Amino acid sequence: MPTATNGNTSLYYDRAGEGDPVVFVPEAGLGGWLWGWQHAALAGHHEVVVWDLRGTGRSDAPPGPYTLETLVADLEAVLADCEIRKAHLVGCGLGGAIALRAARDSSRVETLTLFGTAASGDTYDLEALFAPPDDREALRASLAAGFSDDFVASQPDVLDGIVDWRADGDADRAGWEAQVAALEGFDASDWLVEVTQPTRVIHGSEDELVAPSAGRALARGLPRGEYTELEGAGHLCFIERSRTVNDRLVGWLADNE
Repeated sequence: MPTATNGNTSLYYDRAGEGDPVVFVPEAGLGGWLWGWQHAALAGHHEVVVWDLRGTGRSDAPPGPYTLETLVADLEAVLADCEIRKAHLVGCGLGGAIALRAARDSSRVETLTLFGTAASGDTYDLEALFAPPDDREALRASLAAGFSDDFVASQPDVLDGIVDWRADGDADRAGWEAQVAALEGFDASDWLVEVTQPTRVIHGSEDELVAPSAGRALARGLPRGEYTELEGAGHLCFIERSRTVNDRLVGWLADNE
C-alpha cells in the first residue's frame, strides 16, 4: 500500500498511468472514490494520483483540528513521495481550498481545476454532506446535498454504488470535523493575485454547499481564472456531468502541457 509521511502521519495514495501528473484533492470527509470517474478518463494519458486526506480512509487520523497549512504540507509530502516536480491539481470544496493555497505556496503546481470552491471559509456549508460511514441510510440521504434532485431521482444504481464506497472509505465524525476546521479563518481574497497558474473554476448551478456566486467571485479574483457553470448540477458536478467534465478536463490539460 503506497503511503507518504508528514511527520508521524501516514497518508495513503493510489497512483496509476504515465504522463503529465494530475493529482486529485478530495472534499472534506470523502474518500478517493470521489474521483473514480475522472481517474478512469485520465489514467491512459496521465499519471494520476488520488489520496486520502488525514482523517479519511486509509490515511492516519491524528486528533484534530487540522489547519490548512498542515493539509497543504500533506499534499507536498504526497508529491515528494511520488517524485512529482510539477502537477496539475484538481480539487473540490475543502480540496479546492488546499489546492489553491498550495498553488500560492508551492513551486510544484502547474494548473488548478477547482470544483465547488470559494475564496473564503465562511462561504462553505458542508455539514449536510456528512454522514457516519456505518449508517447506510444516512449516507444515502446525505447525497441529496451533493447532487441535484434530478440526478438523485434518475440514478438510484449509481447512488447505491456510492453508498458502498462511502461506507468503506469516508471519514467518521471526528475526522470530518478535524478537516473542516481547516476552513475556519480561511480567506484568500487578499492573496488571490499571487496565484498566477492557469485556473479553471467549475461550479454546478444547483450547488447547495458552496454558492455559485462564490465560484464566480473566485474566478474573477484570479489573474488567470476562468469560470464555467454546469446548469442543473449540484456540488459534485464532476460526477453528475462526468462526460462533459472529463472532455473539458482532457482538453484543458492538453492545452496546458
